[in-house]
Amino acid sequence: MDSSSIELSGTAIESIRVEDDTITVRFAPAYIIKTLSGSTERTRWRQQGNLVFTGAELEESPEQTPAICVGGDVGQSVYTYRDMLPLPFEGRGRVYCDLRFEGSERHLKVVAEAVKLNMEDRPYYIEHIRSS
Repeated sequence: MDSSSIELSGTAIESIRVEDDTITVRFAPAYIIKTLSGSTERTRWRQQGNLVFTGAELEESPEQTPAICVGGDVGQSVYTYRDMLPLPFEGRGRVYCDLRFEGSERHLKVVAEAVKLNMEDRPYYIEHIRSS
């Protein structure tokens, strides 16, 4: 089965926008890893997108953006995604986010009722990732 996921480590967070109970995290760009069925090779792509939390509360955020993510957890219901987000990604129920940033002790911490990842345009190829 083909799969795609955002690799959080190295992804640029361009902005964090709070409007009422909606928090939008702007990836510019996000780095996507694609795996094809039956292949040992993977490919890396880049694409812009927004991770949108609704019914949300911002508990902590980095001092400034843009910032480079170095990993963290995004949870939805009983699932926790560590250092990655599957594509597509959408869910309701207990949602949380705890991302770490390069050169900062502060995290991005969000709790919410729902989340949706909205990717823009199309992904752009960067490279093949060969097994060593």
